[in-house]
Amino acid sequence: MKFIPTRLVEVVLVEPDIHADDRGFLAETWRSDLFEAANIDARFVLDLHCRSVKGTLRGLHYQAHRTQGKLVRVLSGEIYDVAVDVRGSSPTVGQWVAETLSADNRRALWIPPGFAHGYLVLSETADIQYKLTDYHAPDHERTIRWDDEELAIAWPMDERHECTVSDKDRAGQSFREADYCA
Repeated sequence: MKFIPTRLVEVVLVEPDIHADDRGFLAETWRSDLFEAANIDARFVLDLHCRSVKGTLRGLHYQAHRTQGKLVRVLSGEIYDVAVDVRGSSPTVGQWVAETLSADNRRALWIPPGFAHGYLVLSETADIQYKLTDYHAPDHERTIRWDDEELAIAWPMDERHECTVSDKDRAGQSFREADYCA
């Protein structure tokens, strides 16, 4: 496994070693000793599988308390995956990083606790798997608007391509109004 730092060093792109032949492939997607050696301290308690259609934009989601680390990978399709630093005491608070994750590149993105997360589906459909370090806590759930002007996330779309956003995500707070994580 390769651990590739992003512009926000705590957010790490994980590239598995692929063993492929004419029968298919085998990829190790999680191995605690290698993650620990890469200074990623993650004890996962929950796995989620989500399917979305092209143009679906989810996020930006986080929990202000009981923060969650997420290991995100795509089982089929392709997404533009975004992490935003919402740690109030961080020197990079309000900065974001994005990576394209797909079934073809087989990469995963480690998003540590204290980061908001969102994605845009680029393929006809996408199956996304999350490994989470804490359980869903509805009382602590927060949403920042995906199109917040201060964040200015460069989502890969133009005026010809509308995205589908849930009512909950459309009603998200601005980044300035957000509850930061400690």
